Amino acid sequence: MPLRLPFALPSFPVVQRAAPAKAGSGGVRGKLGDAIWAVFVIALTVYVVWRVVAYVRTGVSLDEVGHVLVLGVITLLRVVLLIAIASVIWVPLGVLIGLRPALAEKIQPLAQFLAAFPANLLFPVFVIVIVRFHLNPDIWLSPLIVLGTQWYILFNVIAGASAYPNDYREAAKNFHIRGSQWWRQAMLPGIFPYYITGAITASGGAWNASIVAEFVQWGDTKVAAHGLGAYIAQTTAAGDYPKIILGIAVMSLFVTLFNRVLWRPLYTYAESRLRLD
Repeated sequence: MPLRLPFALPSFPVVQRAAPAKAGSGGVRGKLGDAIWAVFVIALTVYVVWRVVAYVRTGVSLDEVGHVLVLGVITLLRVVLLIAIASVIWVPLGVLIGLRPALAEKIQPLAQFLAAFPANLLFPVFVIVIVRFHLNPDIWLSPLIVLGTQWYILFNVIAGASAYPNDYREAAKNFHIRGSQWWRQAMLPGIFPYYITGAITASGGAWNASIVAEFVQWGDTKVAAHGLGAYIAQTTAAGDYPKIILGIAVMSLFVTLFNRVLWRPLYTYAESRLRLD
């Protein structure tokens, strides 16, 4: 049976019997105020949504809404794929750097410089190369989406590896845990909370970057990929406000659902089951 390192098990809260609250006018007024505030927020949200839908309907058809949803799915797949590729590259390198403090001191300034490097300076290069060699923009514009956000994964993995307890490293060494078993049972569980934090940040940045990365212009030459970011950029350039609002609303919807369905459960799991005490 493979040996598992003694990671801290999730702590269960001690259930104590709460003292009965004293009934009073203050508690009643507090509950009444909370109820009034909740009703106000719900009514305001419904009103804003109604106004947005009424405005968007003046210049957008149902076919257009369906088209934008498809573009949102394309950008979603692009973001997921790019985050996965960046994770495969930077997680091993981040662990390698984080476990070696001397190497981390040399690498981190370079990584910080690359993270601060403005990606739009590379737009002319991408446009020229894509046009010159007749490349597919859907593929070759994609790296621009994670060019500036992938470093969040690297920085957080380095922090996680640096904070990994030396006792666990020594225990794994003494019990001859190495190779894939070391990654599965020792290092990856230890850095997982840090990685999730970096991946969430990188994912949010990638969605924002898609607006400028999926539609690139250099001079009179324009290169566009299929995606929600390109749709928002093109409608913004055209000044079509109903379509701009539609694109932003759909992107907000995708980002919210993506966080709720994927990132929040993973973050909760990392915090409750994989925290090193």
